[in-house]
Amino acid sequence: MDRDEIIPTLVLSSYALGRIAAQEARNDAPAAQWRVLSLLEESPAQRVGALAAAARTTQPGMTRLIGDLERAGLVARTPDPEDSRATLVTITGEGRRVMHAWRTDFRATLAPRFAGLDDADWAALARAAQILHDHSRETGDAV
Repeated sequence: MDRDEIIPTLVLSSYALGRIAAQEARNDAPAAQWRVLSLLEESPAQRVGALAAAARTTQPGMTRLIGDLERAGLVARTPDPEDSRATLVTITGEGRRVMHAWRTDFRATLAPRFAGLDDADWAALARAAQILHDHSRETGDAV
């Protein structure tokens, strides 16, 4: 594979695997829900605007999603102690439990696709995953 194709291929393949796992696991929750909960696991207590920017959505759209997540008991909103006009969003214990279950379901759903990999392939995937994780964090965005 040409060097210029590696990053786009990784991104598109990751997106496809996420879609496949969601479909096969019959998980109908929006991908944005998992993205926001993942962001809150990595960097708790974020403002809605910061979440919207990290998730690449509008602030009104993020406000609606946070409202849905709050009603489901997955996040909580509290006043920002540094700015009384602002609100901080945090993941709840239930949100963490749901994220753990989601990851477990996705691992189980995708496991058969990777069953034939040898140790060298797993090492290569582990290295690639670490590189992607590290570089996504360098831009201020958690995975």
